Amino acid sequence: MKILVTGFDPFGGEEVNPAIETVKRLPDTIGGAKIIKLEIPTVCHQSLRVIDEAIAGYDPDVVLSVGQAGGRPDITVERVGINVDDCRIPDNAGNQIVDEPIYADGPAAYFVTVPIKAMVQRIRERNIPASVSNTAGTFVCNHVTYGVCHLLAVKYPGKRSGFIHIPFLPQQAVDKKNMPSMSQDMMVEAITAAIEAVVDTEKDIKVTGGATH
Repeated sequence: MKILVTGFDPFGGEEVNPAIETVKRLPDTIGGAKIIKLEIPTVCHQSLRVIDEAIAGYDPDVVLSVGQAGGRPDITVERVGINVDDCRIPDNAGNQIVDEPIYADGPAAYFVTVPIKAMVQRIRERNIPASVSNTAGTFVCNHVTYGVCHLLAVKYPGKRSGFIHIPFLPQQAVDKKNMPSMSQDMMVEAITAAIEAVVDTEKDIKVTGGATH
């Protein structure tokens, strides 16, 4: 098995993005699967072109993307991507798309195809906080969550994809009062555990992971 793991470059005025830093530090093999690491730009549409080229070149079985969710206190495994860009801030190319579909011919939403509940459980077994998330936002992280699902549906059938959000690194939270953060080592361990679950879980476990709001 081959797993393409992507991480974004820094954005929003931050000097570092824990997503790509975590991806860079992953083992080259996890659970017997070869890990292909890819940095992607925090830019709408360009991010998907880079991923599309990597899928064509490496032919991975799974595409797992990692993104920064500053303010979230735990590792959050996304359930769904929605077909809209509504950018609160400009992306790294200066684009600020508002209320436009990612793919005009795409459905309203896609559920990811990795075992999200098993991934959360595996991370928690390492004593690392994790939960299912039902929104990937409306910026480039959601753009990639939805966009990769669409690419696989129309161009690369049979492959699976998913998205994981991770918190700020401690150094990013120093000047942000009451801002949660997580160490780099802990985030690497969490993503490794999540990938192990992807490798060895054919059908997701059925445990509660929902939210009341």
